[in-house]
Amino acid sequence: MTDTTLGKFTFVLHSHLPYVLTHGTWPHGSVWLNEAAAETYIPLWRVFSEFKNQGKKAAITIGISPVLAEQLADPTFVGEFNGYLDSRILTAKEDLNSFKAAGDENKATVAQMWVDWYSEVKADFNGPLKSDILSGFRELLDAGTIEIITCGATHGYLPLLGTDEAVNAQIAMAVKSHERHFGRKPKGIWLPECAYRPAYHWSSPVDPDDSGFDRKGVEELVQKHGLRYFIVDSHLTKGGQAVGTYLDRFKGLMQLWEQADNEKTREFAAAQNRTPYRAYFLDSTVGEDKEGPVGVLTRDSKTSLQVWSGEYGYPGDGNYLDFHKKHFPGGHKYWRVTRSDADLGDKEEYVPGKIEGRLGENADHFYGLLQETIAGADVPVADRFVVSPFDTELFGHWWFEGPHFLEKVLALIANENKLEAAHGFELINDSHDAPLIKLPEGSWGEGGHHYIWLNDKTAWTWPLIHAAEKHMTRLVREHKDADGKLKEMLEQLARELLVLEASDWQFLISTIAAADYAEMRINLHANDFEFIRGLIDKHLNGEEITGEMWEKYDTICKRDPLFPDIDLNMWA
Repeated sequence: MTDTTLGKFTFVLHSHLPYVLTHGTWPHGSVWLNEAAAETYIPLWRVFSEFKNQGKKAAITIGISPVLAEQLADPTFVGEFNGYLDSRILTAKEDLNSFKAAGDENKATVAQMWVDWYSEVKADFNGPLKSDILSGFRELLDAGTIEIITCGATHGYLPLLGTDEAVNAQIAMAVKSHERHFGRKPKGIWLPECAYRPAYHWSSPVDPDDSGFDRKGVEELVQKHGLRYFIVDSHLTKGGQAVGTYLDRFKGLMQLWEQADNEKTREFAAAQNRTPYRAYFLDSTVGEDKEGPVGVLTRDSKTSLQVWSGEYGYPGDGNYLDFHKKHFPGGHKYWRVTRSDADLGDKEEYVPGKIEGRLGENADHFYGLLQETIAGADVPVADRFVVSPFDTELFGHWWFEGPHFLEKVLALIANENKLEAAHGFELINDSHDAPLIKLPEGSWGEGGHHYIWLNDKTAWTWPLIHAAEKHMTRLVREHKDADGKLKEMLEQLARELLVLEASDWQFLISTIAAADYAEMRINLHANDFEFIRGLIDKHLNGEEITGEMWEKYDTICKRDPLFPDIDLNMWA
């Protein structure tokens, strides 16, 4: 850091999709993975690679969830993705011919853009990336260009999982998967939905007969697996009650809040001059018998909202490509945002030539906002920083021009001397004297608590999950030395549990984005868990297992082969 540097900065990008590779194609299923790979992951790899080639650090801390990594590394993804790209190129060419025949020059220009764009994605995927997106990001990690952190194995919503063993397995499997894919253990973790729960006497919010038990804080299990930090939303660090009226909407939420209050954890939220512009360590992770304490980085709402906000965020600029309006039958996009309140019928045509100037203006504005924000932080220069977290898929998938925006901002940081490009672990590692704090329970979801994942629409999902978790723990304890067929069946049982636990299902139900699909997936994995558990009982009791049963079991194994190195001891 130079004398003129105001502080440090990192984008934190959270990359995640639920396990969809073998569960449908369109409109819900593997098309989500193909779109994200084509529109976000490969374009961002291209941007970051340019920094690597120039020998510059990119201010990027990127999380890649283990379940996403498993899908990108699956051999079946290669053929499916190439087929998807071929289809996109073909339909763009058909649009091109159609628009040329109609004399529509501007749409023909955009159609040619799509032909070239998807062709370049395919060339990168099969050329420099060698059909392995993860290896491309691993090279960036090895070069020190970016930092890669992990997440819960399948993005399980940790505060609402029913046992500490279940939380432990989500984190342990995450670390193991990360090491297999990236050649090293991660130093940080993106807690799914930024959801945190401290230690207290916890009882199930959906089971009135549950007497509860003393639970470990999420940070204790994070520390157990060598992870040094995670990211939280600003209301958890700064204090105050951010849950609003949502506690009144579902009694289970109030029950959890009262449990925490009874254990005096609610007072952790009292504001103590805390700021999002420095690191903190959790006091429960400090002690003579413990390794380095677990730190927290806090989302800066000012810079984050400048990109996220639907009202004044950059993606809402009228010149940028509109996400929602698509051309039939190919599904390509030819219209621009126009106005934030414009109906689909009022959207005007996209004009690529207008984009470069707007991106430059937005990047300059954001860079100025970063400087203004960090300069105003009441923290010593050596300790202060800004952390701006986003879902990775915002850049490219939701906001087509997003990767180029990032490229311009990262270049300003790398080439100027006002801000120092940093990675998440560096911010923690350089904060030796960071204050010790406690955190209240909460998430970055609407209302700041658990409402999106626990409400009247989703309450039915949790008894299924909690029952499966208890069965898993019991079976592992009883058969910890299992081998052969029993061990194999227990491992597949664990895979079904992990996929069942994904927080995506409750999110999709609550937001009505793909509620039917999410409900189907929950029931599918809960039923398959019970089916395999029944096979295990038959196997242990020496009962006959029919060929039809084995055929169904084999189908499940082929459909859900993720985490080949799963370890049953994670539930022990």
